[in-house]
Parts: sequence; C-alpha cells; structure tokens
Amino acid sequence: MEEQIGKGTWIDKVADILIKREKKLGRSLDLIRVESGLGASGIPHIGSMGDAVRAYGIALALQNFGFRSELIAYSDDMDGLRKIPHGLPSWLQEHIARPVSSIPDPFGSCHSSYGAHMSSLLLEGLDKAGIKYRFQSGKEAYKQGILAEQIDTILKNSRRLGEKIAEFVGQDKYIEVLPYFPVCHNCGRLYTAVAQKYLPDEKKVAYVCSGSRIGKADVKGCGHEGEANIAKGEGKLAWKVEFGARWKAFDIRFEAYGKDIMDSVKVNDWVADEILGYSHPLHVKYEMFLDKSGKKISKSAGNVLTPQMWLRYGTPESILLLLFKRITGTRHVGLDDVPALMDEYDYYEDVYFGKIKQDNPAKLTKTKGIYEYINELGPPKQLGPHVLYRFIAQQASIFPPYGDRDEKVFNRLVKYGMVKDRTDGIMLKIRLASNWADDNKQDEKFEVQLSNSQRKAVQELIEVIRPFAGMPDSGDNAKNLQSKVFDVAKNNGMEPKEFFTLLYRMFLNAERGPRIGNYFLDLGIDRAAGVLQSYL
Repeated sequence: MEEQIGKGTWIDKVADILIKREKKLGRSLDLIRVESGLGASGIPHIGSMGDAVRAYGIALALQNFGFRSELIAYSDDMDGLRKIPHGLPSWLQEHIARPVSSIPDPFGSCHSSYGAHMSSLLLEGLDKAGIKYRFQSGKEAYKQGILAEQIDTILKNSRRLGEKIAEFVGQDKYIEVLPYFPVCHNCGRLYTAVAQKYLPDEKKVAYVCSGSRIGKADVKGCGHEGEANIAKGEGKLAWKVEFGARWKAFDIRFEAYGKDIMDSVKVNDWVADEILGYSHPLHVKYEMFLDKSGKKISKSAGNVLTPQMWLRYGTPESILLLLFKRITGTRHVGLDDVPALMDEYDYYEDVYFGKIKQDNPAKLTKTKGIYEYINELGPPKQLGPHVLYRFIAQQASIFPPYGDRDEKVFNRLVKYGMVKDRTDGIMLKIRLASNWADDNKQDEKFEVQLSNSQRKAVQELIEVIRPFAGMPDSGDNAKNLQSKVFDVAKNNGMEPKEFFTLLYRMFLNAERGPRIGNYFLDLGIDRAAGVLQSYL
C-alpha cells in the first residue's frame, strides 16, 4: 500500500519532493519561495490563473508541513507587445515591440499602462479566489537593479550561452547577438534594438536599432545607436535566460510550466546551474488548457476564458476545484463546465463532512485533502445546504430577471424542502445560477439514451401531462399529476423509482430531484413537455 504523504494529493507529493531536494542541496529552509509568471501582453485567461493557483497550492502544502513559504507573482510587464490581441484597438499597432508597461491603457485611463491593466485582471481573479501572493513587477525589478548582478554574469558568458542555446534548441542567433533586448532610447522599442557588445566596466550594452522580425512581420528600426544601462531598467533579458536570472535573484525553489515553453525552461535550468551557480527550482510540467473545439486557449486567438467570465456564474471555489483536482493531462474547458463543477464542489464538501460515504480510503483522503486546499487549509466548521446548480438556474428562468427574483427562487427552494435558512452561500448560488439562466436561454439537453420502452413511456407522459397546462400549483393538482406519472411507469413495466430517476437525468442531469408533480407545474407544463419531446 502506498504511503500517504500529507493530505494525499498531488500537491503534497510535489511539496514532499521539493523539501527532500532542498535538504539534499543543503539550502536554507527558513523561507521557501515559489513563483508564477503573470503574462501581461494580453487578456489573462483561466490557464494563466492556473499557473499561480497551483504554485500557491504548493506553498500551502509547505506550510502544512511546517515551513514558511510565499508565492511570488512576477508580472512580465517588460515584455514587448508582439501582436494586437483579438478585440483590442488597432491604434496599438504603433506600439508593437514596445514594453507593455510603457504602452497606454487600451481600456481608458484606469491603469498606468497596458501591462498594468492586464496584470490587474489576473490579480483580481487571484484576490477573489483568496490566493495570497507577493506581487513583483518585472519593470520594477529591472529598474531597481534587482537582476543587475545576474544580467552582468550572463552577458559576460554570452558566447558560451549562445552555443548552448544553439545546441539545445537549434536557435543560433545568440551566437552573434547578446541575449538581451535594450529599449531604444529614440523610438522606445524593445526587439528592434540589437545588442551588439557588452561593456562590463560601465554595466552597459551597446546597441543599434536596426529592426527585427516579430512573428510574421518585419518591424523597422529607427537606426539609432546607443547604450543601455543594465541596472536601470533600460532593457531586459531574452526569455531563454531570464527565468534563470529571476530564480537566482528571488531565490525561487519551485515553478511549474506549460509544455509550450519547455525549451525555454530547459535552457534556463542550464543557465541557473552552470552560469549563475544556482540550482534551478523544482518543476512540474502541465498540459495547456484547450477550448471545447480542441484549440489552445490563448490571448491572441480570441477564445479567452477569463477568471472574470467564470466568476459571473461560478464561485471561486469552483475554479480552485478545476485547478487543484489534477495537474497532468490535457484539459478541455469552457463555461459550460461551471454547473458540473459547482455541483462537484458540493460533492467534495459532502464527502468531507461524511454526508456521502466514500469506501476507498485513498480516494477519501485525497477528496478531503483537495477540499481543504480549496479552502486554504481552513475549511468551514459545518456543512451548508446544497441544491443542484441547474435546478436553481431553471427556477430562476421562470421569473423575470429583476425585482425580487432571488427571493422568489429562495422561497421555491424552501417549498421543495431543499433549504430552511437563508445563508450567504445559498443566496450567492442563486445569484450566480440566475446569471447562468439569463445568458443561457435554451433548456439543456443531456446525454440520455432511451430504450424503446422508455421512449414509449416518455411519449405517453407527454400526453398525460398536457391537460395540466395552465392549472395552478395547488397541492391537489401536484398530487394528481404525481400519481399520473406513477401510472405511466407501471403501464410501461417500469419501477416508478427508475422512471423518476430517468426524468431527473433528462431535466437536471442528476439522479434525484424535487417531487415531479410540483416541479412540472412550477416549470410550466408546455416547457416540461418540450424538454421531454427533445429526447424523442
């Protein structure tokens, strides 16, 4: 039997490997820093948030093991804008190749720059999810000279580095030019200024703004010749070497990465180990998030799923469940996953409090562990009321989206015996599910395959319920309708319980639900018949 580590999750296993590795390296364990890079060149998506959330999970596991730890959220706001992300204004074209921290905010004047606005969107998502971090602007790190010592060492070893990069990834440009991008003093562009020579005594890089190929386009340089001071933020390191410099400067012990930057990480590990004399951090490689059509979710492709979009319908806990459940394997993710993850979080909570029994000890431990990490090691003291998300959304869709709709939906839940008391949690869920109902007008159709006898029963049920159209939801009418459903089941050789379960799966994608008589009358007989018809 496998030994349980910590709370039995992948997070604990990684943290355990990290501690053992650090002890072997003989490094101080007084404060263990983990890092996440925040892209600031486009709208941050759920995958960008995942990077930071998972790193924070490792920090939490380290704290659970008794070590001090912190997450450094490092914003890549010194990166240059390579292309205009989908949906952003065309005037940004004139700022191509400029650092995103020196480009005006395209959303108005709410932030000091393009980069600050993009970083803030991701930080807002982290804040709402309760993720604790220390923010570090890349621009400020360069400007304050925090990376100056590492830049100096890297540039002094640039020839050796260039040859190694060519050997590792087949890119030979750094044999000729330095792995450093000065910001041209004349035009303010980053990638167009080619670093030609390092002047170590002056800590400056001599450059010529001769232009560059960025993506599929040639961007002209202005021809300016100048010198960039490496300690004053007048340029930045190339990605192939920058991570290594950051790891050493901030003493980073863990950073996960997506497989799209595998080559950069490989080179940076070597830079940290061999050039900077700093043992590179422990890594975990994760797969990228894909949309439902199988395309990579990206800032420039316009298929971005942002934390803000998710939080219109789901709780922060549902995002954390998505990100903490597992780290390996490709994930196809979309907003249509919100209802299932909202209900799955309730399942984890039910298991945690023992309301649902889990016989597999390893699975029980892991489920409880993930639940505790979602709640940042401080889970609630007691179980709250749970109601199916799709059921709440259906109820919300019956009422106009204004006035006291939340109150009416809550009263329905009370009527069905699903809740007793008004809690913040249940009222939040009503608001979120109401947003879902407003934005998804169609009744959902689930994967339900009907046998011939089931089809016949459903067809008969449609005819049986039609006379109830327009009848008030009185106790007698509900009782009468309920007994008709029983009769349909018996007439078709089915156990009533089996038939009810089939109906709940068709309407709610669940095994159980409210009393069918009340439910159909509340939903509206025409609508209920329409849903049933859709499966035929």
